[in-house]
Amino acid sequence: MAGTDFSHQMHVSDANQAGFQRSKLLFARFHLDLPLFLLLIVLCVTGLLILYSASGQDLAMVQKQAIHYFIGFTVLLVAAQIPPRVYQILAPWAYIVGVLALIGVLVLGVSGKGAQRWLAIPGLPRFQPSELMKLALPLLIAWYMAKKGSPPKLFTLAKAVVLIAIPLVLILKQPDLGTSILIGTSGLLVLFFAGIPWWLIFSMISIVAACAPLMWFFVMHSYQKQRVLTFLNPESDPLGSGWNIIQSKTAIGSGGIEGKGWMQGTQSQLEFLPESHTDFIIAVL
Repeated sequence: MAGTDFSHQMHVSDANQAGFQRSKLLFARFHLDLPLFLLLIVLCVTGLLILYSASGQDLAMVQKQAIHYFIGFTVLLVAAQIPPRVYQILAPWAYIVGVLALIGVLVLGVSGKGAQRWLAIPGLPRFQPSELMKLALPLLIAWYMAKKGSPPKLFTLAKAVVLIAIPLVLILKQPDLGTSILIGTSGLLVLFFAGIPWWLIFSMISIVAACAPLMWFFVMHSYQKQRVLTFLNPESDPLGSGWNIIQSKTAIGSGGIEGKGWMQGTQSQLEFLPESHTDFIIAVL
């Protein structure tokens, strides 16, 4: 009996392994990586569960986010079928369109919440050109560095930094410090993967650190400075600008490593935590 059970288990294991291999081949036919795709599914489902708790069990909000996921996965599937050569051709044009759109924002942009970050084209919903640059900039830098070979020369890196700086400056003028940092990092990461020597990486970090005081006095706006000061010392204004951070720290501290349980968080469920389904959803988690 023991031998029969062992043989049956081996047969089931072989069948599962064969099924997994067939699935990998099917996904490979559509240019998708099966383990990565499954991890994305797990991440999205987990996100929906957390959103349901953070939004106060707002099923409509969860359904809306699920629709966004569906659209995103559809775009992913279509984009995976496009040969890399097409992206190489489109990269410089996408960058040019993105830069022109960012210039258009400064001239004709729509303002909201103290910033001018959107374009409104008649007949179309308003959109944020900086979102396009999140894809266009790393694509362009990858296209440019691929043409120059590896490891890159200093002059090549200097030109790449200029290409990164152009949209960065335009986005800073909106102003949108957070998005500019994110986009700049995406471009610099491509340079890192292109084979920048470590001495140059540490030199660039040192230059950025040395320029920090200049950014504080000549680049950053008063509300951005206030955010930094509040981050460093939220207790200086516990009922005003420091309220959000204090409540998020309370949520994370009271939950500990294991948390209080799904939909059991006091700070989020009792609405002490502001913007719990967007900016502060990590505290809900």
